[in-house]
Amino acid sequence: MAGHSKWAQIKRTKAVVDARRGAVFTRLGREIMVAARGGADPAGNSQLRTAIEKAKAAGVPNANIERAIAKGSGQLSGEGATFEEVRYEGYGPGGVAVLVEAFTDNRNRTAADLRLAFSKHGGNLGETGCVGYLFEQRSVVRLVGADGGPIAEEALLETLLTLEEQGGPGAVGYELLGDGAEVFGAFADLEALQAGLRNQGMAVEAWEHRWIPQTSCPLSEPEQLRRCLKLLDALEELDDVRSVTANLEADEALLHALAE
Repeated sequence: MAGHSKWAQIKRTKAVVDARRGAVFTRLGREIMVAARGGADPAGNSQLRTAIEKAKAAGVPNANIERAIAKGSGQLSGEGATFEEVRYEGYGPGGVAVLVEAFTDNRNRTAADLRLAFSKHGGNLGETGCVGYLFEQRSVVRLVGADGGPIAEEALLETLLTLEEQGGPGAVGYELLGDGAEVFGAFADLEALQAGLRNQGMAVEAWEHRWIPQTSCPLSEPEQLRRCLKLLDALEELDDVRSVTANLEADEALLHALAE
């Protein structure tokens, strides 16, 4: 988990430079459309509330958000495609387990694109369930220092303890990342956890459900690691892909060297 989180941090930094704004808006729009199937009113649909907040944080215009809600809830039936959430599983170089979440309107196309990306970079797309048991889905809240400085570990621990003592959702773990931190909670506690941290004065940057690897696959051979990282990048660049998670673990210095 630690190695994957370090690589995830490097990727987030790189993504700020390389992100394609239109692609991000498209993915967030699809997420809203899928969530809106459970109801167009965010007040009664926590999945939709979370999707809307993520879109607003990314700068998606309100008009785009409203249109996505209308499409997903059926108010604009007959316009556009119907997307569904699908999970794919496979292996990367060195036996690294890879879990891919996608929003697709054509499963055959998405599966073909994923299969090509896996095979091109030394991996293979597997059957459903082949690696899923190696991951657990949790709530993740990303924090930043309120004053622009780093988050003190002692202060974070005190905040989490206070939150639990007040009857709020308990955290199952945390990790310090540079000047920020990520707090992990139970899957059902996403909204309550981020709201509770805000109420305790913590600066919340983002929150999401994320698959967390329960076991790691260490790679130390540079070329094998390079191919695996290229596979993960190639998967994330596919239009239908929402998220990519792997149980890759590697030396931090080597990850930085390959990411440059």
